[in-house]
Amino acid sequence: MADDEVRSGEGRNQPANTASRRWLVWAGALLLAFLLGLLPMWWAKMGVDYKLEQAIRELKRNGLQGSLSAAAVYSRRGEYETARQNASGFFTDVQAELDNANSSVLSAAEKTQMPAILGARDDIITLLSRGDPASGERLSDLYVEYRAATAAPSVPQ
Repeated sequence: MADDEVRSGEGRNQPANTASRRWLVWAGALLLAFLLGLLPMWWAKMGVDYKLEQAIRELKRNGLQGSLSAAAVYSRRGEYETARQNASGFFTDVQAELDNANSSVLSAAEKTQMPAILGARDDIITLLSRGDPASGERLSDLYVEYRAATAAPSVPQ
């Protein structure tokens, strides 16, 4: 009879134990489903982050080129102060990119060619400050030099 009571006691604990085990399995399955759903979103976010970095890089590159070309245009139009501000901004931004060890805007090959471009800074700023019409030609030449230094290598087709 004692064996019957022990067996019946074991039987009563069995359904409670099965129910808690069933809840643990469901919670584990739910957690696994959540993690499996999270992976594709994380992967897509990584792709979007990469594209954003590339877009920011191109925006900065175009900003450098734009400020130099604006300086050349304003100088040719006789708006020397605006040209000086644009040229000064260009030189400051290029110097900041050269000083930044983690710069992704300029490649290593481009960075080696930038000191020659920065060497013209004082002469150009002085010409613009004086309102010298020769500054337009110097800025145009500098623009061509900058474009040659930063031009993407041609891809064979």
